Amino acid sequence: MITVEQLVSIDGFAAERDGGLRFVEATHPGVEPPDRGQLELLASVGAIVLGRRTYEMFAGYWPMVDPATEPVAEPIARLPKLVVSATLDRAPWGDGEIEVVRPRPSAVEAVREVARRHGSVIVWGSLMLTDALLAAGAVDRLRLRTCAALVGAGRRLAPSDLGMRLMRLGSVEALPTGHVVSEYLPDPVRR
Repeated sequence: MITVEQLVSIDGFAAERDGGLRFVEATHPGVEPPDRGQLELLASVGAIVLGRRTYEMFAGYWPMVDPATEPVAEPIARLPKLVVSATLDRAPWGDGEIEVVRPRPSAVEAVREVARRHGSVIVWGSLMLTDALLAAGAVDRLRLRTCAALVGAGRRLAPSDLGMRLMRLGSVEALPTGHVVSEYLPDPVRR
């Protein structure tokens, strides 16, 4: 199973015009209460897959986070992490390294192979990788964390040339932080 999780603004942007993610920070100042749904999701996956840019952001943050203050840091530290990249030779992570997976014959096939090896994976952020997975119909679950902010312009969740993909709502949860977490599944009947 391949799960893609993205942070998006109310108006459907996954990054601001300059590539920033300030809309995420602006919605939950201070310590965010534990997200049980996020912890349950991470308990159900065998590995975390990242694109190169998201890997660089994550590697600069998550290895230093204390699980006592941010519970999601524990499964992130424990789960195997892989980065899909044609350019990285190695991928340092805290005191160690994570696996670099080459996008051969394609990034989609690389993620499918990782999912076969680990049973199920979550792809976080990684918009270019998400584009390829969506275009190939390789996303088994799309989990959107909608942040209570309007961006106005920037990088949309899906590429403009994707075409219509019908999904069905699996679940929805409103969090005290103002986030709304929605899970969507491909709709095989209405494709």
